[in-house]
Amino acid sequence: MLKKFFLNLLSSFIGAWIALVLFCVVAVVVAIGVAVRLGASDEGGRSTKVDSDSVLLLDLSGTIIETPETGQIDFASLVMGSGVESPTALNVLIDGIREGKESDKIKAMYIKCGHPSASPATLNAIRQAVADFKKSGKKVYAYADAMTMGDYFVAAQADSLFLNPGGALEISGLGGTSLFFKDFLDKVGIKMTLVKVGTFKSAAEPYISNEMSAPARAQLDTLYGNMWRYIGEAVAEGRSSLNDSSLNKAADEFIVFKPTSEVLKQGFVDRLAYERQIDDIVGRIVGKDGEDVVYYTPEELSDNSDWGKAYGSKAKVAVLYATGEIAEHSKSGIDCYRLVPQITDLADDDEVKALVLRVNSPGGSVFGSEQIGEALDYFKSKGKPFVVSMGDYAASGGYWISCTADCIYADALTITGSIGIFGLFPSAEGLVKKLGITPQTVSTNPGRNISLFYNPTQEQLDVLQTYIDDGYSRFVKRVAKGRKIDEARVRQIAEGRVYDAAQAIKLKLVDKLGSLDDAVAYAASAAGLKDDKYGVAVYPKYKPDFLDILKAQGLDQLNMEIARIAGENPEGILIRETSRMLRQSPWQARMAPLYIRFN
Repeated sequence: MLKKFFLNLLSSFIGAWIALVLFCVVAVVVAIGVAVRLGASDEGGRSTKVDSDSVLLLDLSGTIIETPETGQIDFASLVMGSGVESPTALNVLIDGIREGKESDKIKAMYIKCGHPSASPATLNAIRQAVADFKKSGKKVYAYADAMTMGDYFVAAQADSLFLNPGGALEISGLGGTSLFFKDFLDKVGIKMTLVKVGTFKSAAEPYISNEMSAPARAQLDTLYGNMWRYIGEAVAEGRSSLNDSSLNKAADEFIVFKPTSEVLKQGFVDRLAYERQIDDIVGRIVGKDGEDVVYYTPEELSDNSDWGKAYGSKAKVAVLYATGEIAEHSKSGIDCYRLVPQITDLADDDEVKALVLRVNSPGGSVFGSEQIGEALDYFKSKGKPFVVSMGDYAASGGYWISCTADCIYADALTITGSIGIFGLFPSAEGLVKKLGITPQTVSTNPGRNISLFYNPTQEQLDVLQTYIDDGYSRFVKRVAKGRKIDEARVRQIAEGRVYDAAQAIKLKLVDKLGSLDDAVAYAASAAGLKDDKYGVAVYPKYKPDFLDILKAQGLDQLNMEIARIAGENPEGILIRETSRMLRQSPWQARMAPLYIRFN
């Protein structure tokens, strides 16, 4: 018995030691991989060996963001054993597609539709990159089990479009839903006090009303209508079997519930096929059997590109990303205390000959917007060209930081404008009474403090309104000076109203429709740089951290990203909006949160 005990004990020790040794071996292998990748990053990036007669695989799925972000572990997801997607970076996708177009080893593109989570302007940028890829004469094929409008907007550029016989095509228009919280806040005893300038400045309406105001609804009707018309025309350009009214007809007829044979008959797709057949279909393009087709993703091809990585160039155009809400001391979005030093460093760097600010922001803090604006004025004082490229949004504070650029480019589906300011102040006087709490305040200057426990007085509101009016005047003057428009005219077109890019061009708020590449080319030309005599460097400089590289090594069980609240989930939006309301600065130059998705 004792002998058996010792044998079991010995086997346990041996098993533990073997496990420890194996763990150390795996750890060493991972560490070497991490060190190699970090070293490659320090040396300007790694490269991907591309086989001849290969295919570029564009996977339209998951969340698409502007530029790579450093990963974070989602410990809750780890505990639950669930995985979280890692967002795809738009600039990496575009760079990889460009590289695929120029590579003589890439013979075609295969778009695999998978319900991307992205705003229309982001999808339009990808659509245009696919159209540019086709100019090389290379074929583009696309397939979907089931196709959303976001998928279709991009995939309509394909030479051949395949749909699963058991699938569906979802076309139901463009729109968004806003939740209004006034009744909820009344029930819990919270009163929101709003001071603002701008008839159309509707960002705070959900907290003070139970329904959308007439001006807010009118501007969205116009905005969505203009964007939807552009989308219909863009799809018709890619599909000769359709016209610019085909999408409206399909949406009105609930084509999502039609059999796929009807989708085929109406010319929305070219063929019904199962996914297992696609490799053989694509293989015929490159002269290979289906199982021998080699696919490369845009991310892999981007490794072979020098775009955005010319940090050592003696003459470079800096592309600086400003994405998210503008705030102070924020770990996400645009933190003015991080962005301002970056701008001044670029201004003082003699090797930086021009700046392209890539703006994708609905605005935010007035203070943060002013600090960034002043830093950009400093950059311009150095005599260097300053150009703006607008993404999904460049509104309110996002427009504040854009309006003094020498030239402003926007995507056709960019939302901009929203020139206005508001202040939103919560009061819990009703809540504390419901809880049986009686606040008692002693002050040397009674009535001069705006407290969470009391509703603001009329005298306080008058002072706050004067403060908002002054901030609005500064905003208007900045736009008038930057855009060389009469101040009275700016006041006419401001009022917090949002515009699509085509409207904005007519109003001289934007100069041209174009991509980030177009903005970079303009900046280089304005700086007197020849095509082959300058580099492009992207800032903030992205360097993958330890966790990001672990994921790149294939350890997907380590989540690198905190999951974003998805889609139009009401509970998620309520949590997000309440959290933001309590955290944000009371003084905001921010557009209404538009969760624009294809319905």
